[in-house]
Amino acid sequence: MNTNNNITQELLETVERYYNHTMTADERIMFEKKLQQDDEFKTLVEDIKSLILGIETQTLKEKLDAFHNDMPIQLHAEKASSKARFFNIRKIAAAVVILIAISCFWWINGSSNDRLYNKFFSPDPGLPTTMSRSDNFEFFDAMVNYKKGDYKLAITKWGKLQEKEPDNDTINYFLGVANLADNNTNEAISFLQKTALRPESVFHNDAEYYLGLAHLKNNNRQEAIKFLKLSNTETSKKLLEKLD
Repeated sequence: MNTNNNITQELLETVERYYNHTMTADERIMFEKKLQQDDEFKTLVEDIKSLILGIETQTLKEKLDAFHNDMPIQLHAEKASSKARFFNIRKIAAAVVILIAISCFWWINGSSNDRLYNKFFSPDPGLPTTMSRSDNFEFFDAMVNYKKGDYKLAITKWGKLQEKEPDNDTINYFLGVANLADNNTNEAISFLQKTALRPESVFHNDAEYYLGLAHLKNNNRQEAIKFLKLSNTETSKKLLEKLD
């Protein structure tokens, strides 16, 4: 989905016509077909519906406030000021539309990124530990914690190993994924970048995929697309289809 089209004047008017039942029969059929087939579009339409309802509520409130605060003593005074109050309300309502639209754009954009991240992120399954050699005991001991979901303990153990081997692509990769799973996004990026810079690493493509997810989680959509395009995984391609 293209974020530039998240909330346009045309889309706002289209959704408003849909809920006001002023669409043509053919247009309504096409609109409802898209709602059924595109979950993200359906969510966006529901968000815009909430936006429209919010604007209507705010406009009604302003009208009521104007009525109670400016109730004229004489009938001719009410007639003289009614037109001015009407235009004041229009100005206030227009300002509300602009403010809500701006905040809604960022909220929708952030929410879309969060939904995609939650849909596509799952921790790397890890390496088998049953055949681990004794000289790799510390690494695979942390791997057991990682597989159990105890990411903090795994990070602590791998962190000690990384201090001894700062360029080890395997340790940096799993530290990156573990930090991402533990919601330490910036730390995850710093470790994953080390492995992504090692094209000879078996974790190279996966590191770029998780880098894309980390940037998506940070609402940095352009960086997310950049790294997802560098990754050669099928999952990256599927996520890119949702982002483009």
